[in-house]
Amino acid sequence: FASMALMKDRLNGLTEQIIGAAIAVHHELGPGMLETPCEACLAYELLDRGLFVERQKALPLVYRGQAMDCGYRIDLLIEKLVIVEVKSIERFERVHSAQLLSYLRLSGCKVGLLINFNVKWLVQDGIKRVVDGFPD
Repeated sequence: FASMALMKDRLNGLTEQIIGAAIAVHHELGPGMLETPCEACLAYELLDRGLFVERQKALPLVYRGQAMDCGYRIDLLIEKLVIVEVKSIERFERVHSAQLLSYLRLSGCKVGLLINFNVKWLVQDGIKRVVDGFPD
């Protein structure tokens, strides 16, 4: 039980750091940028803060024991624990949360963040936390 509490604290701390970095990027770039530059700047910001970041990480689907390359790619994988999907859209749709939940299940990660840089107020309208089988 103590390890569950430690993991929860670690994940909460990581998501706080990621959100802080996203706020810094959004403040610098403003809304309306495309996903690719937002992802690149967020990766840079997270690396600059000392976090381990993998960009466009391939995510195979295992079907009947066989890894299938279905073209799934995680935008950012932080510290091998938190998945970040970067968006630049009008608003989140249910499909975005479903996509992230699928990535969480396929990867074994428990927490992910959807970050939409195409909003005026990032914290209010641009961040959604998705959890799979882990206490909020």
